[in-house]
Amino acid sequence: MSFLALGLGLVAALSVVLIIAGLTVNMSSKPADLLEARLAQFTELGRMPATLSEVEMSLPFFERAIRPTLDKLGGFITKRVRSGSLEALQEQLNLAGRPWGMTASAFWFLRLLSLLLCTVLGLGLAVLLGLEQPMFLLAVVGGGVLGYLLPQMILGSKVKKRQKKILLAMPSALDLLTISVEAGLSFDAALTRVSEKYQNPLTSEITQVLNEIRLGRPRVEALEDMARRCKVEELTNFVQAVVQSEQLGVGIANVLRIQSEEIRRRRRQRAEEQGQKAPLKMLFPMVGCIFPTLFIVLLGPAVVEVAHQLGAK
Repeated sequence: MSFLALGLGLVAALSVVLIIAGLTVNMSSKPADLLEARLAQFTELGRMPATLSEVEMSLPFFERAIRPTLDKLGGFITKRVRSGSLEALQEQLNLAGRPWGMTASAFWFLRLLSLLLCTVLGLGLAVLLGLEQPMFLLAVVGGGVLGYLLPQMILGSKVKKRQKKILLAMPSALDLLTISVEAGLSFDAALTRVSEKYQNPLTSEITQVLNEIRLGRPRVEALEDMARRCKVEELTNFVQAVVQSEQLGVGIANVLRIQSEEIRRRRRQRAEEQGQKAPLKMLFPMVGCIFPTLFIVLLGPAVVEVAHQLGAK
């Protein structure tokens, strides 16, 4: 027997031993629970939280501690607040995209907390400056009023910014929606394509509409609810056109093409309008900042010369 044959035999025997040992280890290390084995396939190398407490601890501190506290305290405070006021406030929060997942009762408590803090700050500022009685009272009351109005002002600013982002995102989204439908996709598939392509408040609303449709809600109701949540005129017109096309049986591709062109036309008109307003808006900075500087440069030497002559006399 040659050494080559002997070596090949040893290698083959060692391979068989290793294969049997590997199979034995795998069979002994097989999870006893098939459900745990299936769940382990969806975890990222064991880094995903496995228990409810770990899931809660993985959330941000605001989500797991501050927001529940604000909800409880706000619910206790707003028991005597009229339901109509809470509904209007909740509608504004929805228009703002529900920042930090805040509810109307939590926002009420935050507003009262802001009033208290700004009142204390106004009081401390008045004491540090040593203000007299009228100004002292004005500083305290002014701080309280500012603290009460500041959260509402911030909320209103967020609503306007979100509506502006939706308005700016509509032309590109409608173009992609039109191209996708004309290429042969269904309307829902085209909406999915738009939601995957862009990341903005409009696509967030579209994603919510798609989730509602998957849960069984009629498409028309989901779209109309989206228009009510956003309150953007162009988006409302688009939703109404889509609803009418569904009811009348008109081809959706033609409707989308017309709406896309209309959105582009209105966007161009808004740009022209803003351009025409620019000279009027530039007038006040020019009068307040540029013209006084020009007057000082041009008339300064003459004023100095006149002052010297009057001083010599």
